[in-house]
Amino acid sequence: MTVQEGMREAIPMVVADDVADAKPRLGADSLVWKFYGDSRGVLGFQRLAGTENCIEQLGKAVEDHSIIFSDFLGRARRSGPPIMRTVYSTDPHRWGRKVRDFHRDIKGTISDGSRYHALNPELFYWAHATFVDQVLYITDTFIRRLSYDEKVQIFEESKVWYELYGVSSRNQPQTYDEFVEYWDSMLDQFVPTRTILYATGYIRLGIPGPKQIPKPLWRIASAPLNGFIRTVVVGTLPQQMRDVCDLEWDEGKQKRFDRFAAFMRLINPAINRLPLKWLYVPWAYEGWKAMGVDPRPLHNG
Repeated sequence: MTVQEGMREAIPMVVADDVADAKPRLGADSLVWKFYGDSRGVLGFQRLAGTENCIEQLGKAVEDHSIIFSDFLGRARRSGPPIMRTVYSTDPHRWGRKVRDFHRDIKGTISDGSRYHALNPELFYWAHATFVDQVLYITDTFIRRLSYDEKVQIFEESKVWYELYGVSSRNQPQTYDEFVEYWDSMLDQFVPTRTILYATGYIRLGIPGPKQIPKPLWRIASAPLNGFIRTVVVGTLPQQMRDVCDLEWDEGKQKRFDRFAAFMRLINPAINRLPLKWLYVPWAYEGWKAMGVDPRPLHNG
């Protein structure tokens, strides 16, 4: 069965909790710990959320079951921390199963009449794959270049990460090279879901301003921020996502994005000396403190 065929099965497949309990966890010596919770990950927030919801089944699941259309930021605050705690907490299996169980009743029908279920292994793995891509892409683009062996290591660690959720690994890529092939093949499945068009509307239309500020004044005041978003944020997106979301991109923007990314990598040694509380998001910072490890000297290439 192919990945695409598997996605059309509305069959949830989980593994027993005692099996999940027997699996190892990630630790402070892992590259995922070092890079996943880095604050610079915010630069890839649209890539992470967007690529996931360009697959029709997942975009429809968010449309049918989420509060994204009424409370966009609230959904992000509620979904992100549990996944972060699956990596960084002292009880990753409990948090992994909590994330899994959030999805037990998420099911429905897509445009062709076929049904979906969020715990379908291929769908659940795709959602996980967007987080793996996030670690690989953000690190290599904005922090420092990763070697091939480091990319392999991050992928191997991502298999441990996935096991913490207690969901079947059917059709999961087994090597880093297979993951790259899988990722590229999934990009070709992107469609303009209602969810992703809504979630990228602020890019096409500009960031909405506070009601207290007159619209003409806001257009002037927000121009630099909108310019940053349309260059740096859109620059992180795969071209297939830009296409389905109708986001403008050209060679000039690509050059400006490349210069910004190169500058971020250049100043990485300085950023890496920042206080730990600034360098990592709160859930990662708590994890490092609980382990009693300072990650700043680790894995600096």
